[in-house]
Amino acid sequence: MAKAYRIPDYKKMYPEAGEEVIAVLRTTERKMQYQEYDLKTEQTVINQEDQTITTIPSREDSLERLAEQEVQFAADTEGVEETVLRRLQYAQLHKAISLLSDDERELVDRLFFQGQTEREAAAEMGIYRNAVHKRKNRILEKLKNFLENF
Repeated sequence: MAKAYRIPDYKKMYPEAGEEVIAVLRTTERKMQYQEYDLKTEQTVINQEDQTITTIPSREDSLERLAEQEVQFAADTEGVEETVLRRLQYAQLHKAISLLSDDERELVDRLFFQGQTEREAAAEMGIYRNAVHKRKNRILEKLKNFLENF
């Protein structure tokens, strides 16, 4: 724990400051010391009654030391809420796609599921790339409207 002598005498430093300001400065300084010193150093506690010495380790740890000790960290897995929301979004998107015409669904399939470029889809469908681009934008706008109205 930080020692009291380390906290500056704010009354001498700021004679014009009121007691409330001095109290806030002391509290802030103590918090800073706690974060900069107390968390980073191990402490030794001597119990006079039992004649025992207890060492309290630092509460700050390094990633390297934890890795050496093979400490397992929590995995960055998706939570239940995120899984449910993602599945609901997939269901809504599937329903919105099912409302498209056959030609629109074919274009969506080519561009977004088969990974074709607009130019490749246009060549296979026998239309201009510009037409594919305009159709894609219209379909996306239509899907956006469907999803906003669900």
